[in-house]
Amino acid sequence: MSKNKKITLAILLTNLFIAFLGIGLVIPVLPTIMNELQISGTVVGYMVATFAIVQLIVSPFSGQWVDKIGRKPMIVIGLFIFGVSEFLFGLGKSVEVLFISRAMGGFSAAFIMPAVTAFIADITTMATRPKALGYMSASINTGFIIGPGFGGFLAEIGTRVPFYTAGVLGAVAALLSLWLLQEPERSTEEIPARKDDKERKGLQRVFHPLYFIAFVVIFVSTFGLSAFESLFSLFVDHKFGFTPKDIAIVITGGAIVGAIAQVVLLDPLVKRLGEINVIRIALLLSAILAFAMTVVSSYFMILFVTFIIFIGFDLIRPAVTSYLSNVAGNEQGFVGGMNSMFTSLGNIFGPVLGGYLFDINYDYPYYFATLTLLIGLGIAMFWKKPQY
Repeated sequence: MSKNKKITLAILLTNLFIAFLGIGLVIPVLPTIMNELQISGTVVGYMVATFAIVQLIVSPFSGQWVDKIGRKPMIVIGLFIFGVSEFLFGLGKSVEVLFISRAMGGFSAAFIMPAVTAFIADITTMATRPKALGYMSASINTGFIIGPGFGGFLAEIGTRVPFYTAGVLGAVAALLSLWLLQEPERSTEEIPARKDDKERKGLQRVFHPLYFIAFVVIFVSTFGLSAFESLFSLFVDHKFGFTPKDIAIVITGGAIVGAIAQVVLLDPLVKRLGEINVIRIALLLSAILAFAMTVVSSYFMILFVTFIIFIGFDLIRPAVTSYLSNVAGNEQGFVGGMNSMFTSLGNIFGPVLGGYLFDINYDYPYYFATLTLLIGLGIAMFWKKPQY
């Protein structure tokens, strides 16, 4: 990779870090906000699902816009929308305003992630792409490393301060992208032509064997993981009486472990085992530890299980993204949009059902997450990289 491309990648990673630092800031205070407004787990599930529904609706279009309009404009617009959504959440005094904020957040996610993924694909080769995508996921998680701890500190000033801070960070990331990024030259590294390419247009390409099983695995795994992640802070708050500081420590520690795993393990594991086998191992590890969350009780064991489960979580996404980027050729925007769309589908149904189950029994969302992750593993066992 040339020096200019390395600088561009560093800018992309920095902006992602800033944006997800903003998201991480708000995590420790969410239970406090929910308690202030007397919101149930079911409503929290619907709120998370609102984010995902909007992301689902917008993603197929945004994936095409990434290819037509360009990577840089989509990143800049998405980051500005993110900043506004966080300001709105901080100002919100009613459930309706919080739902509007989450809808705007869904817009921003649908714009940012396909554009960044396509941008990275443009400036890397098949050989360097897994490592770059690992760095991308690590930068996201590093935002979570610093974010929750900083958010817990800011919450001492006021429970809404972390949201205002997140809004400022989103605006800063947008301005940095506008000022520093240069629209990349499109990747010329294309996969060989496939016989049925001309017969498949638009969304029909979703069912191409190169893509379809990967998209299904994304949906099923996200379906289970979102039930775990979206209710984690409520789970430890209600079941173990964790404070915002405790939640910040757990999430920060887990994010550190996950980020280290991505930087240190992802690239050599993909080279040695291939993306598909890495995904299988990560799904199995995540399923075992999701179930373990229902039986641990000591503070140390909660920390240990959470730290390790982040490794499984954080290897799945970049491994799938690496696989899709390598087989997508000149359809990077389309594949990024579909990746985002199937993620959104999982994020819609996982939190809604998880929130409903949480109101029945605190452990039920984790039984549900275990089951869906095992289903994802079962599907992945039949997954073979197609010959083309």
